[in-house]
Amino acid sequence: MSMMNFTLKQLRYFTVAGEHRSVTKAAELLYVSQPSISSAILHLEEVTGLQLFIRHHAQGLSLTPQGQQFYRRARKLLKEAEDLSHFAGSLGSDISGTLNIVGFPTFTSLMMPALIKEFVGRYPDVYVDCQEMPQKELIQNILDCNYEIGITYDMELPANIEFQPLVSLPPFAVVSRDHELAGRDSVSITELAELPMVMLDWPVSRQYFMSLFISRDLRPECRYRTQSLTMARGMVANGFGYSLFNMPLSSDTALDGSRLKAIPIDEELTPLTMGVVKLAQSHLTPAAQAFIELLQDSVAEEQNNSGTQDAEDTALVTPGLDQKNKNTAQEIRIGG
Repeated sequence: MSMMNFTLKQLRYFTVAGEHRSVTKAAELLYVSQPSISSAILHLEEVTGLQLFIRHHAQGLSLTPQGQQFYRRARKLLKEAEDLSHFAGSLGSDISGTLNIVGFPTFTSLMMPALIKEFVGRYPDVYVDCQEMPQKELIQNILDCNYEIGITYDMELPANIEFQPLVSLPPFAVVSRDHELAGRDSVSITELAELPMVMLDWPVSRQYFMSLFISRDLRPECRYRTQSLTMARGMVANGFGYSLFNMPLSSDTALDGSRLKAIPIDEELTPLTMGVVKLAQSHLTPAAQAFIELLQDSVAEEQNNSGTQDAEDTALVTPGLDQKNKNTAQEIRIGG
């Protein structure tokens, strides 16, 4: 069956005329001419093939049995259209609905649970769906509109992705507590190049970490590779080698209980910038805007709290930590 061609305005003219059994009354109530009402009714009868009214000379209209059924469905449709209009308006103003977020794995599990808890505490009408995935997959899902915003690094972003920076994260070394460098306050990239490395082997991450060495005509000794941050921490803590991270440690303990030590790097290496990505031409929902504001406030608070530390310490401050984890991060910064 082909789609019938009529408008909500024509349905409204019809229902008002049917309610008051009068074209004249409908025209008065809707502030239109009588021919406009009559034309709408005739059009509906033409496209539906139904006789909707019986015309009584000088006595107005009465709905036919088919007209009565059509009238009830038309009223229902107009009510649904009004509700849809109100709903559309709320999407542009109310902080509610579902917010789909995707994050890069190195910090999503660390930052997002506490932020989401605070966010839904403020805005209980929002359901937050948060997933994590590597950079290429993350960006593709933003492009496909599967997620409204992403939290990631400024790595290989296409022109149609808009990036809003949040915090700069310099790289640092991580070793086991019994590693030969564990007693050091800092280490050079040249020294690291000669030691066994556990490479966090996501494609874009690998390219970034390799570039830190190649830019200084060095090549790291990549003894082990893993695409699991948890596995990288565990292998480092168990003495398989050092690794390079950008996202500060929230804990100095691997899952098996073995311990880690974070060490700043002497050279000024190119940092990664963590920020928010979205489709360039998209307009954010109020929920997404509110979440970004919370994220910005959280990062700013952490930076203010660490304002008295030197540049090396600041590189190892984790946004979004609770007080217990802040104390742990402080211990890592001073090498305790």
